[in-house]
Amino acid sequence: MSERLPHEKGFHVSWDQLHRDSRALAWRLDGKGPNNGEWRAVVGITRGGMAPAMIVARELDIRVVDTVAVKSYDHQSQSEAQVLKHPDRELMGDGEGVLIIDDLVDSGKTLEIVRSMYPKAHFATVYAKPVGHPMVDTFITEVSQDTWIFFPWDMALQYVEPYRGK
Repeated sequence: MSERLPHEKGFHVSWDQLHRDSRALAWRLDGKGPNNGEWRAVVGITRGGMAPAMIVARELDIRVVDTVAVKSYDHQSQSEAQVLKHPDRELMGDGEGVLIIDDLVDSGKTLEIVRSMYPKAHFATVYAKPVGHPMVDTFITEVSQDTWIFFPWDMALQYVEPYRGK
């Protein structure tokens, strides 16, 4: 049996599903901050964490939102993680009271690099794979390590021929 290509064991996430799962993440994080349950800020790991971070910030009424840009993928190939942009240093400190949000933890390398910069931040992802699971504090859905997640920003709607009659 040949190895599967990434798309052959795919988990397709629609915008609606991402929105529901991100809201569920916000509900799980509500009241869990260190300052009487409140969070000081939300930082999205770009690019995948931007949509969930915005939804979490809205749901929890957090007005301070920033980003940390980490590049760890070239299309479907994982590479050495590299920080391209840091969030505001004054805002971040050691990360206490800050939610750092990403769409997915896969190998954990991206979160490992960001966690080393902000060790007291709370790391949350919408989806988690087993290898990266130890790097995240809160997540909503776990998928197998060999599953490729297709996010809505990577997809386009197109016509598909019906199966019947082939």
